[in-house]
Amino acid sequence: MISGIEIVEVGPRDGLQNEALLVSTADKVELIRRSLAAGTRRIEIASFVNPRKVPQMANAEAVVEMLGRTEGVTRIGLVLNLRGAERALAVGVDQLGAVAVASDTFGVRNQGQDTWQSVAEAKAIIAMAQAAGRVAQVTIAAAFGCPFEGEIDPARVIDMARELAKAGPCEVALADTIGVAVPAQVTALVTALREAIAPLPVRVHFHDTRGTGVANAWAAAEAGAATVDASLGGLGGCPFAPGAAGNVATEDVAYLFARSGIDTGLDLAELIDASHWLAGVMGKALPASLAKAVPFPPQARP
Repeated sequence: MISGIEIVEVGPRDGLQNEALLVSTADKVELIRRSLAAGTRRIEIASFVNPRKVPQMANAEAVVEMLGRTEGVTRIGLVLNLRGAERALAVGVDQLGAVAVASDTFGVRNQGQDTWQSVAEAKAIIAMAQAAGRVAQVTIAAAFGCPFEGEIDPARVIDMARELAKAGPCEVALADTIGVAVPAQVTALVTALREAIAPLPVRVHFHDTRGTGVANAWAAAEAGAATVDASLGGLGGCPFAPGAAGNVATEDVAYLFARSGIDTGLDLAELIDASHWLAGVMGKALPASLAKAVPFPPQARP
């Protein structure tokens, strides 16, 4: 029985990183503030990566500085190496997000490291966060499939997770980086991961490339995942993963759980308003479904 689920907003980072339109610092901060107004309490605000490879993230420090701190909110900075971790800690993020990759080929293309090199780097990032009095989370990318190698052995993912858990992250996440997972696969891998890393919580990160993302979020929650990543408007993608579409949309996932009687702490009306605002900033319609739909239940007529 699902009693509640946490939704981490990843739109300011994963949602925007693959967009050709470079979003201003002010608009990124406004996106974050609108997400917070909708009830978000953990939010991935930027990635501290090489701006030549990911130009959208060139203003990461400026975003953190302009945003400032908000009581009760955890600001997450994604980092792929120790240099990125140093930058994120220096500007004062609350939590580091490290990444290990379940595919050697994708790992080398994404962050210049094979699988076990990325595991070692992630463990070092976690240790750096702890030494600075902060915490770190870790995500296993391409956990359900790789754009270059195809199927990923679940046993490999679990072996990675056990090794990563030794470093003491606050949670371990499974990422369907290219959106190939289906609910049965999610149920099996989340269940195995929970058993392997208990008592650490499990987080999940889905892309909706093949239309299964929201169903996968439900399957993960039923299997005991505590947290689901989502991106406002359903924006997202990876510069190093061919064909990867957007993340599951925050408003669509929040609707799924709200209509099922499961608390997320998010306000659907505020999310829809924020999604419409973001569409204006991006100058295009966004993939999310809820913001395009007629309100339900129907609004009372005056």
